[in-house]
Amino acid sequence: MPRLTLPDGTIKTFDAPLTVEQVAASIGAGLARAALAGRIDGRLVDLTTLLDGDGSLEIITPTSAEGLEILRHSTSHLMAQAVKELFPTAQVTIGPAVADGFYYDFDYERPFTPEDLEAIETRMALLVSQDLRIEREVMSRDAAVALFLGLGEHYKAEIIREIPQDQELSLYRQGTFVDLCRGPHVPSTGRLKVFKLTRVAGAYWRGNANNKMLQRIYGTAFGDKKALSAYLTLLEEAAKRDHRRLGRELDLFSIQDEAGGGLVLWHPMGARMRQVIETYWKETHGQAGYEFLYTPHMANLDLWRTSGHLDFYSESMFNPMTVDEQSYQIRPMNCPFHILIYRSKIRSHRDLPLRWAELGTVYRYEMSGVLHGLFRVRGFTQDDAHIFCRENQIEEEISGILDLTLQTLTTFGFTDFEINLSTRPAKSVGSDEIWEKATTALKNAITQRGLDFIEDVGGGAFYGPKIDVKITDAIGRKWQCSTIQLDFNLPERFDIRYIGEDGERHRPIMIHRALMGSLERFFGILIEHYAGHFPLWLAPVQAVVLTITEAYNDWAIQVQEQLRAAGLRVETDLRNQKISYKIREHAMKKTPWLLIVGEREQAEGAVSPRNRSGQELGLTSIDMIKQRLVLEASTRTATQ
Repeated sequence: MPRLTLPDGTIKTFDAPLTVEQVAASIGAGLARAALAGRIDGRLVDLTTLLDGDGSLEIITPTSAEGLEILRHSTSHLMAQAVKELFPTAQVTIGPAVADGFYYDFDYERPFTPEDLEAIETRMALLVSQDLRIEREVMSRDAAVALFLGLGEHYKAEIIREIPQDQELSLYRQGTFVDLCRGPHVPSTGRLKVFKLTRVAGAYWRGNANNKMLQRIYGTAFGDKKALSAYLTLLEEAAKRDHRRLGRELDLFSIQDEAGGGLVLWHPMGARMRQVIETYWKETHGQAGYEFLYTPHMANLDLWRTSGHLDFYSESMFNPMTVDEQSYQIRPMNCPFHILIYRSKIRSHRDLPLRWAELGTVYRYEMSGVLHGLFRVRGFTQDDAHIFCRENQIEEEISGILDLTLQTLTTFGFTDFEINLSTRPAKSVGSDEIWEKATTALKNAITQRGLDFIEDVGGGAFYGPKIDVKITDAIGRKWQCSTIQLDFNLPERFDIRYIGEDGERHRPIMIHRALMGSLERFFGILIEHYAGHFPLWLAPVQAVVLTITEAYNDWAIQVQEQLRAAGLRVETDLRNQKISYKIREHAMKKTPWLLIVGEREQAEGAVSPRNRSGQELGLTSIDMIKQRLVLEASTRTATQ
């Protein structure tokens, strides 16, 4: 006689064993229609799972994160079934749910076309209308291998062969389609009514560039049409803001095969913006008590052996090179160099804290299939800093870092933050006492500012707890940028010390932190956040002086010189073109201000300003427009 406790504390008792689906129906018809799965004592299960004992039960619906993931995973199976029915020779590989949808990888003799995607969607809709029951089966490893080999699914057989022989496997069937999966899944295909296939991309089998290239079909699914419509609208807006397209149109940067994949070439306009960002970064760090460092782009391989990168990070490092019969490694991180500088002399407790910052370019090996504009590259510049401090200075230093983080992100126009705190994992280094002090310091720094946070219990690195800050852009997407990481490991590996008040040698605490993460990725986020309409202080060109005819070119040049002397980034357009054409062209370039000059402006020693929203100020003296632009630029206003 099952006795089940529901999330609200209600206890329901039944006279005989029953399924999760039947429990949902006993609560209400609406819940039964929405139910996708259940959670029994914290474990996700299918609706068909039989309940014959006491425990806690939660009915999972599409409104929860788990429900949405189950819905999307089930839809990936639906898509795979449609592909197999339309293209019988295609082999299926893996098909998980991901952050905003799902994908499935296929091995097929030709590329899938947009017309193929339409046909697959149509077949998926047909399978939904058939409301095929999705049923779980359990079988041995060898039986599963034989099953999939018999179906011609050699990739599935390869996966299964790597599972221990004595382990039972779960499979899910729907109509003619069967797939290896731990589940749970929705009870039938009729629950999968709201979906959209979005694109096709290449993906190496098991992510290894030495393996065959497969075709990855991406899609998404939701619990209702309104949510899907909102998501597709978001995709359309994101496409308009794509930093790769805008970077090309605004001539900001390029990534060219001749230089190498994942290596960014900053064009003059992009370099101007980078210089503005770096200048702000240096100013704020100087004011916060940081000293600046410059360190090499490579080092003897032994340095990376001491730091542990060679043992734990080698897959993300480029191959070493030989110099004077010694092996050198191009750097994937900046921190070992900072530690060497610390270790170059005896440090006293009076020297601490030491705050050292560097805009250090690092190089990491990324497979070509995952490279993506400025968001995933092989060479990037970290806005890196390391603090060496005593244990009793941790909280004050974390507070200062968090203040600087929020100040920086707010200045660049981000005001909606999600803060995650990751605490001690099961395997870690350092004493209980130092972990407790460090974690408390992180929590206090967050709560003292009235900020909420999400605690990821056990999610910290083995060498220390951390804070991660996510920002929300103009269209609601979250981006991980800032991180504050305590490290009890590297100070020990490099055996760095300071002389305490007691005259004894003590181990300092090391804090890694980055505010923007990397300049390249942050720049890409800025492009998409502002859709290229950068605020005046960031814009590569803040104003353009446009002449009505060539007769006023000399005055336009004088205006440019006066504004440039005030520190503004001003260009001229002296071409013999209609003024309407010039205005339209510079509007396409998203220039914040257009300063039009003609006969009246020259006679009055003035300009006629027009901003990119179309607002016209009328005849305005040079001093007035200069004061307005300098004030807006100097206050780093985030408005567009």
